Amino acid sequence: MDQDFERQIIDAFRVQGHDTLPERMGIEVLEASAERVVGTMPVAGNTQPFGLLHGGASCVLAETIGSLGAALHAGLSRVVVGIEISATHHRGARDGDVTAVATLAHGGRTIATYDIVISDSAGRRVCTSRLTCLIRDRVPAGEANGTGLLREQGVTGD
Repeated sequence: MDQDFERQIIDAFRVQGHDTLPERMGIEVLEASAERVVGTMPVAGNTQPFGLLHGGASCVLAETIGSLGAALHAGLSRVVVGIEISATHHRGARDGDVTAVATLAHGGRTIATYDIVISDSAGRRVCTSRLTCLIRDRVPAGEANGTGLLREQGVTGD
């Protein structure tokens, strides 16, 4: 795979002032390849009202690192979108960081699936997640989500 592409994808997910959800949640990518992605997230600021890590925060972490792996698997001319995520929450986390490890379970031409294990700072499993991403050909700018077709049909969205 093109190393410049890999670097661009990894940098985009490293949360460098892009005003993204992963940035707001403090997600950091530590290691990334198509086969394995490792990321961390602080518990502080990502809790539910009872002081435990929010289950939705675990899903955001899982989808962030799984999507990065899928993007690296897909390559330069493809884009990925998450189409299904599941999560089993095993235990609560109250402090420190959680670490997620996404491992490629299936890497095909149109689908990539990752198994993601999230552990607390003591190494105890907090959540097990599975993410499936659809892999599509990259659409030219302005043509995303069928906007070119809508324009051709005279629909402007105004």
